[in-house]
Amino acid sequence: MEHHNHSHRKGETSSAIAFAFFLNLGFTLLEIVGGLWTNSLAILSDALHDLGDSLSLGISWVLERYSHKKTDRRYSYGYRRYSMLAALINTIVLITGSVIIITEAVPRLFNPEDVDARGMVLIAVVGIVINGLAVLRVRGETGLNARVVAVHLLEDVLGWVAVLIVSIVLLIWDLPILDPLLSLAITAFVLFNVLKVFKQTLALFLQAVPEQINVAEIEQKILEMDEVESVHHTHVWSLDGENHVLTTHIVVSNCATRENITRLKSTINSLSHHLGMAHTTIEIEYEKSDCSMLGSD
Repeated sequence: MEHHNHSHRKGETSSAIAFAFFLNLGFTLLEIVGGLWTNSLAILSDALHDLGDSLSLGISWVLERYSHKKTDRRYSYGYRRYSMLAALINTIVLITGSVIIITEAVPRLFNPEDVDARGMVLIAVVGIVINGLAVLRVRGETGLNARVVAVHLLEDVLGWVAVLIVSIVLLIWDLPILDPLLSLAITAFVLFNVLKVFKQTLALFLQAVPEQINVAEIEQKILEMDEVESVHHTHVWSLDGENHVLTTHIVVSNCATRENITRLKSTINSLSHHLGMAHTTIEIEYEKSDCSMLGSD
């Protein structure tokens, strides 16, 4: 028996990512001009980071839209894993960009260059407003792809707050080394958070059990149900970080009636729905029946 839960909000996530993409791309072009104008490596570093963001946001937008395609004979579970692919590409782009920024910032620690602090203040304020709007638009979406995008945009906001603080300090004191130091600090912060998301995304992409799901607890809850003698071959994996798949084999008493089985399946489906399962497959076996999969997992 298979139960489907299609409660995702089609179109809303992709439109939120599209909004963030166009906003981010427009600001990135402005940022590159501003970085060259102010001679600020911190701003140029963030521009490179935002350019990578824009490319990955564009990919995320396209693949997010693609992920909402209906199931067909080739993709019997649908196209939702394309959303996870977008999240994986997104993190790889950011990791690569962070490494490039580090190689550019380290030499400036030893040879700091003067920057236009007033111009940095202006660009920082615009950066906070633009990225803040994008965060507000994407925040609240629950898919893994949207969550990755939201993390990136929030990091951008925090980065621009740091740029604003440093540029105000530079208006007061002549400390040009603060610019490359800030660039490295922003990059380290981004890299730390992106690596955590990358680890989670890669694990789910390789069909690991989602972190919030405990297979042993699921089996224990099923064992406590009437008519259940044992549970085996319980597997859980995720389509997109939000909608999961559960398959399990249930051994029931030989005395179990059709009504008992129907009620049991309904109870298990209610449990799986509560856990965010998009698909649940339940194989029922009787005590004296042979299981063709026994001895393999």
